[in-house]
Amino acid sequence: KAAAEKALELDPTLARPHANLALYLTGYQWDFAGGEAEFRKALELDPSDATAHQWYSQYLSLIGGRAQEAINEGNRARQLDPLSLAVGWSQADAYSFARQYAKSEELYRKLIADNPSAAVPHAELALSDWQQRKYPQAMQEYATYAQLGDDTNLAQFTTAFDKGYRSGGLPAAAHKGIDVLLAQHKAKTSYNLAFQIADLYAVLGDKDQEFAWLNTAYEEHDYNLRGLRVNPNFDPLHSDPRYAELVRKMGFPQ
Repeated sequence: KAAAEKALELDPTLARPHANLALYLTGYQWDFAGGEAEFRKALELDPSDATAHQWYSQYLSLIGGRAQEAINEGNRARQLDPLSLAVGWSQADAYSFARQYAKSEELYRKLIADNPSAAVPHAELALSDWQQRKYPQAMQEYATYAQLGDDTNLAQFTTAFDKGYRSGGLPAAAHKGIDVLLAQHKAKTSYNLAFQIADLYAVLGDKDQEFAWLNTAYEEHDYNLRGLRVNPNFDPLHSDPRYAELVRKMGFPQ
């Protein structure tokens, strides 16, 4: 943030610092109005910046209600930089968060085929599978990501979830996964876990625990909480006053 602000102090016509500042404001400050203004300024100054289009697409995908805009931005980024892996998986993400899963899987699979050693596309496909409640497939993709990305915390989670699934089905798997994430959360061996714990309680249908951990995510400023409105597992919460209050506190754009 400080570096972006300094760059703009030296030259306010530079596009990328505006995009950097937008990424910070939307991702870490939840200043959605301020961040969007910075995104628009960045793209006004340099309409050909593929990364700015990519980041703007990710932001639009997560806040909900603007799925087609997110897809358009993701597709524009891909047109500008067709070889970028990050642009590629962000383009697929836009379709996934719009719940156009057939298209997103097609894009993820092509990225994986073209980049067999890349870890992130497996994680993004796993999240898409998870949101479709295709849990065994999600665990397979997460396990591949953990191996390629040398993520021991995620490997521990996938092993426990898979073991629980084989022994007692989905409820046992969710409980095993929660146990692992709770231990990691307590030990601070990994971060931004509260939203994931809430997601597992959503699998179990335990609304009180969902809200308890979503509120913990809010208190910890878990950046995953930006995806609250587009995560299908939280759809059953939308009629609950506690959900409306959390959305209000987050300051999501209407």
